[in-house]
Amino acid sequence: MDKKSSEELIDYILLSIDLIEERFSCIETGDDFLDTRTGLEKLDAISMRLQSIGEAIKNILKREPEVLLREKSSNYWSDIVKFREVISHHYIDIDAEIVFEICKDELPELKSAIKNINPKQPG
Repeated sequence: MDKKSSEELIDYILLSIDLIEERFSCIETGDDFLDTRTGLEKLDAISMRLQSIGEAIKNILKREPEVLLREKSSNYWSDIVKFREVISHHYIDIDAEIVFEICKDELPELKSAIKNINPKQPG
């Protein structure tokens, strides 16, 4: 991911958000991730995408921070990168309820911010 341009990384983030939204569409509570094998698969898949979004943001911040900082504060982006670190290094400690809340409450704001950065994306 380190070799991709910021524009490619932004496109990747939007694709990942779309996939998370699709996978999350039938999840109504954090427990839905834990109650079935399908739920666990969704938790794993969504967590992987959240991790890769954090990695993409980390790479953009490293090369062209102004691309992201025009839209949101450094603290906003830093929180996303920190969650990527949790997924990467402490996966066993991931709380399904936190992933649920991120998908339900935080992902729409991230999607809006990324679309504002990349206006070529369809609404």
